[in-house]
Amino acid sequence: MHHAHYEAVQGQFESRETVLSERLERELSLFTRYTMPGRRSTESDCLRLDRSAYILLMRLEDQGPMSIGELADAFHLDPSTVNRQTAALVRRSLASRVPDPEGGLARKFQITDEGVRRLHEDREWYRAGTRKIVENWTPAEIERFEADLLRFNRSVEELEQRPWPRRPED
Repeated sequence: MHHAHYEAVQGQFESRETVLSERLERELSLFTRYTMPGRRSTESDCLRLDRSAYILLMRLEDQGPMSIGELADAFHLDPSTVNRQTAALVRRSLASRVPDPEGGLARKFQITDEGVRRLHEDREWYRAGTRKIVENWTPAEIERFEADLLRFNRSVEELEQRPWPRRPED
């Protein structure tokens, strides 16, 4: 009798986990679609950074100069992919190759003034869109959502052993 009860409870738990996983996966898929708008509906939107450029520039701004290997490791990407992405940044004057500030042999990539300007411009564009989405939320709801996202991202980073550099207040 005790064993049958355990199996029933275990079955309920597994069912809840399956439903939770399916719903969470669906919502996360939609979330990534909404957070970095990919649709270009106006001429000015065509000037926006693509997702890979935005994320690379954000990391270079947060962490400082990084080599191809460091970027590949940070994003869990093949170095050839990062090489193509950074080459595009350099061609657009959004990043530049610089000697390793610590004296190493590998050259590193550093965000340029133009890269900072474009990143900040796009960041404000995304923030304005986010403000529209949450305009009817209370400050407490926004703070809870931010805290949950931070916890989620830190859990991913811990699992992958790839922490993102953050400000101390984060």
